[in-house]
Parts: sequence; C-alpha cells; structure tokens
Amino acid sequence: QVQPVESGGGLVQTGGSLTLSCAVSERTVTLMGWFRRAPGKEREFVAAIGWPSSVTDYGDSVRGRFTISRDNAKNLVFLQMNTLKPEDTAVYLCAARGRESGAYSYNNPSDYPYWGRGTQVTVSS
Repeated sequence: QVQPVESGGGLVQTGGSLTLSCAVSERTVTLMGWFRRAPGKEREFVAAIGWPSSVTDYGDSVRGRFTISRDNAKNLVFLQMNTLKPEDTAVYLCAARGRESGAYSYNNPSDYPYWGRGTQVTVSS
C-alpha cells in the first residue's frame, strides 16, 4: 500500500525558504504531487512530478518560486519553497498515484488515491 508521509513544515518569515519532504512506502508510484489547503479556501494544486518520467508541473501561484524533485533510491519527493509569502501559509499535503489504470492529470486531486496527513507551513509577515 502506498502511504505518503510528509515532513519539514514549520514557521518561516516572509522571503524565507523551506523544504518539505514526502516519503512513500512503495516503489510502485507513477505520480507524486503536493497540494495545499489554507483556512477558508479550497484545496489548491502546488506541484507534481511524474515517475519515472520526471515531468513536472506547477500551480500558477508558485511557479518560479517552488521546485519539486525526487530521490528515486529513497522513495522521497521534495518541495523546495523559496521567496515565501504570507499567502503560502497552509497545510501542505503530499499525494500519490500508483499504477491505477486510466488517464490522469497532474493537477487534479481526484486522480491521487493516496494522501498524507499534511504538514503545516506558516509564513509570518
């Protein structure tokens, strides 16, 4: 069973950087993604990376500031977040897709069957 587990959240000042990590329990993933949920807002797509293609995609609000990457040997996915803003404050959720059949989109949360519990990122102004 694929079970993402996030780590690395915390408190950072505006303009600072933070790196989140997500570990998955199996090597059978085909897609790993990050989403975030801020109070009073809908869940928002942040970034995703294909496996083994390494094709990436980013949400418009983080493009150019955040970078998603992976460590194949350790089944880890990272989200490097730079130039953080107060509006980046949210619970960040790692999601994974295994070898399920059918088409899928990187930015569609419904295409990710497996979810972590989330890690809080708070950016102070």
